Amino acid sequence: MALWDRIKESASTMQTQLTAKKHELKSGAFRDASMAICALVAAADGTIDPAERRRVAELIAGNEVLQNFPADELRRRFDAGLDKLTADFDFGKVSLLQEIAKAKKKPAEARAVVQIGIVIGGADGDFDKTEQAVVREACYVLGLPPHEFDL
Repeated sequence: MALWDRIKESASTMQTQLTAKKHELKSGAFRDASMAICALVAAADGTIDPAERRRVAELIAGNEVLQNFPADELRRRFDAGLDKLTADFDFGKVSLLQEIAKAKKKPAEARAVVQIGIVIGGADGDFDKTEQAVVREACYVLGLPPHEFDL
């Protein structure tokens, strides 16, 4: 199977698993951690391209699980995360990883945050090394083994 196909299949599998748990994923910690990982994935290469920002925002708005939350609230939190990364990438990254860590208390939410990172990263068919590294860091912060997610 080609790498492209494996990435698409993995993202699709993660989305299916997320959708199955949609009704469990309604906490503020999950919402905040999800937007933090989306911002980190969008800026994984150290830059925040306007086209990628729009693409990730569209993916967030269209994600069935994230529809548990008001779209304007998600947008505000995603943009705030990107603003932190723009102001000071390293400090912003630390701050966003701290947001992600708040989901650690509930294992289902922690796994879902990682899955959202993979879905967002793989949505364009290119879950590149920098995006994988960011999601791997999130795994460590959440106390999850990266190999569980093929990272």
